[in-house]
Amino acid sequence: MKRKRYTERQIIKILKEAEAGVSVAELSRQHGFSQSAFYKWKAKYNGMDVSQLHRLKELEEENRKLKQMYADLSLEHQVLKDIVEKKLSQ
Repeated sequence: MKRKRYTERQIIKILKEAEAGVSVAELSRQHGFSQSAFYKWKAKYNGMDVSQLHRLKELEEENRKLKQMYADLSLEHQVLKDIVEKKLSQ
């Protein structure tokens, strides 16, 4: 069976339906996902709305860029440090 992918917007909509009182079994039957997937989504997205989700994605992207910048600078620092040590040892 082909695995169906849900957007964050769809996941939040499903979680809102569950908060409104629809049972997890009914939701999983209607939308075609497993109950374990629902509980994973609930752990990750519970209480969020779409605007908060967009902000979360922006922060995750900014965090990824900052980590990459740190890794690049750290590598440059290490290379320069090695060069200085070689010059001093000669």
